[in-house]
Amino acid sequence: MNVVDATDRTEVHEDYEPPSLLTIILDTNPHAWALLGKSLPLSKAVANILVFINAHLAINYANRVAVIASHAERAEWLYPTPATARQEEAQANGTASNGHRDSETGTGGPVQPPDDANKYRPFAQMEYALTSNLRKLMDSTTPEAIQSSPSTMLAGALTRALAYTSKQTASVPTTTANAQFNYSDPSSVAGGNDLNNDPSQSGTSQGLTSRILIVSVSGDLADKYIEIMNSIFACQRLSIPIDVLKLAGDPVFLQQAADTTGGIYMHLSTPQARAGLLQYLMFAYLPDQTARSHLIMPGEGEGVDFRAACFCHKRVVDIGFVCSICLSIFCEPLPDGTCLLCGSHLSMANYGQKSVVVVRKKKAKKKKITESGVETPGSGAATPAPG
Repeated sequence: MNVVDATDRTEVHEDYEPPSLLTIILDTNPHAWALLGKSLPLSKAVANILVFINAHLAINYANRVAVIASHAERAEWLYPTPATARQEEAQANGTASNGHRDSETGTGGPVQPPDDANKYRPFAQMEYALTSNLRKLMDSTTPEAIQSSPSTMLAGALTRALAYTSKQTASVPTTTANAQFNYSDPSSVAGGNDLNNDPSQSGTSQGLTSRILIVSVSGDLADKYIEIMNSIFACQRLSIPIDVLKLAGDPVFLQQAADTTGGIYMHLSTPQARAGLLQYLMFAYLPDQTARSHLIMPGEGEGVDFRAACFCHKRVVDIGFVCSICLSIFCEPLPDGTCLLCGSHLSMANYGQKSVVVVRKKKAKKKKITESGVETPGSGAATPAPG
């Protein structure tokens, strides 16, 4: 038929945009949010983040999202809900595991009962799961846990984000159309997320672009410097940018994370800037890697603080001592010369001793003038003799 009517009946393949996975690490340190209660409470921040997540899911039907809470003493999933938590919730509600999956024990977390006809169902499902898990996390936090660990478990949240990203990358379906939201299944998840996907049952098509967004309010993270830097280098090798939105605290290590991985770093240090949290999220952090290549992103060209934390006392240092074997950093010379990490014996050479070579200043030569006014060699300009 192509020869008869001169038409091209070859199969046309539509080019789909590659799906994007957005993993948000929300710093839920109660002590830090209590200090920001007047300018930006946690409830308002979560409401703005939910709007940002909905916008990410609305850009592409195959986009995926995950939210991890970096709490005071542990890191917990906020969305999607792990299978163990759903089973415990089903047992607590008295529902037996009879093979039926209802709206409260489905994949990805509970769905708000009853469904609101005026709200897009994937948005409602994600919103209710996230807020329910966050409420449970805050209710289960004891004052003793906050006092024992005033910082946040950012290293554990980054590790979970990397593991989830690797699993989702391996479970990308053969065709992106299979990742659509199934409205007939009450347990369907917004963006096709599932913590229990089997990567062997699906092939690979267009690559899944992944990125991590850290919303941080905690201060110094020097006590977890080694774990955080290992996660940063892993993201760099996997080409996963780390975007950082700093609302309070010291920005040293997170600024290095954004610079090393090619992410965006912004520090909202004033109450006026925090009031526009949603605007910063929508205009700065919503574009993915494909769109960022055509845009001038904020934060480019700013100076980065590359200071490190010592491995002995967890202090941020400007000048330190580095082990020549494992590259460990110490703020002061080791007492016995043995590295605390690798156990290698190090020698400090002549550090702290008086230098052997003494540099002396040269004395200036005096000018000598003869009676005739002629300058002798090595002297300056001669004074003319009286005539």
